[in-house]
Amino acid sequence: MTTVARRKTSKTGREASASRAARPEGRSASVPPGEPGRIGWLYALPALLVYGMFLLWPLARGAQFSLYHWDGLGEATWAGFSNYTATWSDPSLRGAFGHLLVLVLFYSVLPCCIAFVLVGAMSRTKIRGLTFFRTVLFLPQVVAMVAVAVAWRWVYSTDGPVNTVLGWLHALGLPDWRHGWLGDFTFALPAIGVVGTWVGIGLAMVLFLAGVQKIPRELYEAARIDGAGAVREFLAVTLPGLRRELAVALTLTTIMAVRNFDLIYMATSGGPGDATKVPAYEVYNRTFNTGEVGLGCAIGVTLAVLAFAVTAGVRRLVEGKGA
Repeated sequence: MTTVARRKTSKTGREASASRAARPEGRSASVPPGEPGRIGWLYALPALLVYGMFLLWPLARGAQFSLYHWDGLGEATWAGFSNYTATWSDPSLRGAFGHLLVLVLFYSVLPCCIAFVLVGAMSRTKIRGLTFFRTVLFLPQVVAMVAVAVAWRWVYSTDGPVNTVLGWLHALGLPDWRHGWLGDFTFALPAIGVVGTWVGIGLAMVLFLAGVQKIPRELYEAARIDGAGAVREFLAVTLPGLRRELAVALTLTTIMAVRNFDLIYMATSGGPGDATKVPAYEVYNRTFNTGEVGLGCAIGVTLAVLAFAVTAGVRRLVEGKGA
């Protein structure tokens, strides 16, 4: 019996040695057989080429142009970082970045808050026609922003629906609140912000509804057994369960606010005066209207860095270490 056991052990050892010899050098036992990992880069290469050609290369060229004074036609002169300092020293550009902060409130914070309230209410009760309701709310996301701008410009016009309703209220004895909304220095920027809120609610709502469906119903039942009300249930169950969805919603809506150009261009063209100018519009304005290509590129690069920093900060803040 001992001799047989020794023969089996010796045979097993020879087979293991042969297996190690047959294994490709540098590949660990935990790596499954098949094509090497480097082949995967070949599959991704077309997408990487397109990404580099249409995003990374223009961004690099924009960063290069931002270091020069150039009108787009004549000879460029070295400017160093003076275009970047002008981004913050020019009062009109500082105002544009201030308007961006206001739009982030309308585009990102308000839609997420409103969507949270709606989702929190719907998580406690079953609503018929939820799919239709979700589709209607998401519809602004699939409509071109140019069409949205044209539609809302009519809504805000002197004889548009907003002023018509306010006129009826005035006939009932209320104060006359009618305005030329997009032509008013005080109300033009909030009016644009309301449009951004209307567009962003649907996106945040769809993300939160998808997240609520993966929260175990037992958690809601346990909270109700413990006597939790609607607010306590939302804070203890719904909000922690939607932490990742909140990070995604805040990231997408903040980027939407940062790159807001088409709505401003079609609705107000930055007016009245500088009341609705934002950095994305100033990139176009400085590059093509005033011939300050270097300054326009500096604003664009600053926006790209700002968008990256804000979205990274949002994800770190919302998701936390345990996400």
